[in-house]
Amino acid sequence: MTRGGRRKDREEGPERRCIVTGESGSTHGLIRFVVGPEDEIVPDLAERLPGRGMWLSSDRDSVRLAVKKRAFSRAARAQVSVPEGLEELLESLLARRAVDSLGLARKAGLAVTGFEKVKARLKQGPTAALLHARDGSDQGLGKLRPLARGSSVVNVLSSEELGLAFGRDYVIHAAIDAGGAADRFLREAQRLAGFRTSPPDAGPEDGTGTGDGPGPAVTGSGGADRQSGDGPAGTNASPAEGRRDHDPEAGPA
Repeated sequence: MTRGGRRKDREEGPERRCIVTGESGSTHGLIRFVVGPEDEIVPDLAERLPGRGMWLSSDRDSVRLAVKKRAFSRAARAQVSVPEGLEELLESLLARRAVDSLGLARKAGLAVTGFEKVKARLKQGPTAALLHARDGSDQGLGKLRPLARGSSVVNVLSSEELGLAFGRDYVIHAAIDAGGAADRFLREAQRLAGFRTSPPDAGPEDGTGTGDGPGPAVTGSGGADRQSGDGPAGTNASPAEGRRDHDPEAGPA
């Protein structure tokens, strides 16, 4: 697995160039934009809208630079407008896509939740990813991570968002098996990770460096896994807020 949850032997497909960095590569970590009827930039997350596509790296810094440097107008070769609050809009849309794709994986029988079920699944062998709520406690994760055996740890969704995918009020842990639905979820999770970072106090014990600043929210098995309790843009704090010091699914500390 790569750090973002991707399989190294994955078929990458056509290459595209980011309009900010100028780097070319797979579209896996990029967002496509097109110019809408009102000459406004429109995110095309499903990559199906007609028109000449403009590709941008899926992270906040790239979005800010694209707006600041008028990269969309240069790429479109015309004067175009940018929606107000584009960063928050993208985070919200990507979160919804991640939840929906995880829900499809669950319906396909590729995902399980609940501490004991996840623990049992991890003991069976490698999974596509171990999922942990970004507002969940480290207690349960500390018990599950050693069993993940190199699988990616994905923690970009809140417990409330994970709950939506599983038809519950909230979910702290889940595991997802390899398959087409899992691949779609991991791509959406990777793109969402660029808009949701670890808290500044994530220390070296989490494997993310010095603890001086934010780290990635989608990591390998040794990455930072504890996140702030913020849900997607415009939502309230997760119902799991306040459960950081004790994971109700994990049993006694």
